[in-house]
Parts: sequence; structure tokens; C-alpha cells
Amino acid sequence: MVESGKHRLTIRMFGDHDIITPVNKLEKYVVTFVAPGDDPLARAEAALAQLSGEFAGWMAEQCDRLDTARRAVRERGFSKGNFDELFHAAHDIKGDAATFGYPLAAPAAESLCRVLEHSPEAGHIPVALVDQHVDAVRAIVREYARSDIADIATALTRKLRQVSDEFLMPENRHRPDYLDGLVAPPLAPDDGF
Repeated sequence: MVESGKHRLTIRMFGDHDIITPVNKLEKYVVTFVAPGDDPLARAEAALAQLSGEFAGWMAEQCDRLDTARRAVRERGFSKGNFDELFHAAHDIKGDAATFGYPLAAPAAESLCRVLEHSPEAGHIPVALVDQHVDAVRAIVREYARSDIADIATALTRKLRQVSDEFLMPENRHRPDYLDGLVAPPLAPDDGF
């Protein structure tokens, strides 16, 4: 092994190959703020626990934003701005639901994103399909304390997937290669229901 000091190029030679480790020029800029015995992960979890009282309010705000976007689509149609706001509101719920303690709401929001993303013409998306998705997300969040919410959310999400497929398949019939990816099963297991 050839070494040229602590912060220098390192070359390890083997019979059939060499491993060259370049100088890490950024290493001198790394500053560690962790005190001995400090656990940054534990601190982050404690901070998250302090904020958890706000999660229900934040999730309610996300649902209100989704509902407002839906109403705009219903009243003014799928303009670029209305489409984008509806997609982003659903996408944010999809991403934030688990963090905010509502993971069962994410699949319904993901289903709406899927409809919006895979529809070749936004103007063809039935407002009733959008309503079903938004109402499902809101119902799951509203009823989250119920003991049977997992069964309800699973049934709603399964039905949303079915009606979404019934819409998306004919809408994409002119794109046969695209259909193969569209009809792929959802990532979540079916659980035999």
C-alpha cells in the first residue's frame, strides 16, 4: 500500500487491480456538533414528539387545501393552475400522511395522483372521480380514531383503484405500451381481500 499522509491520495495495490482513494478536500470543512453521549436521533424524535400535537391540525389543513383545489376544479374546470394545485395537494398528503400519523390516508391520495398523472387529457377526468378521491381522503382522516379504520381505508382504497382503472384503461387505449405499466398491481399487498 502506498500512502502519502493522512490527507493525501491513497493507493492500495493488489495482484490484479489497484484501489485509488482520492483526497477528500471537503473533510477539513466538516464540523461535528455532537457532544459525547449526545444522541441526535433521540433529540430529533423528542422534537417530533413535541410537534405531534400539531399534526392533526396540519393534516386538517392539508385536507382543506385538497378540498379547495377540488372545488376550484368543479367550478372552473381543469385549468393548468387548478390541475397543478389539485395534484400538489394530493401529492403532499400522500407524502405527509405517515409523518402526521395518518398513513392510511396516503393510498387514497396516491390514487388521485395516479389518475391525474396518467390521464392523457385532464378535461376528460370526471369530476365525480375526483370527488370520490377527495371525499375518501377526508373521511379516512376524519374517522381515524375508529377501531375499524384500517378495514374502511383498505376497502375505500381498493374501490378507488378499481374505478380509477375503469377510467384510465379506456383513456389510454391508444397507448398500448403505456397500459402495461398502468395496469401493474399496486405496490401494497392485497391481503387477499
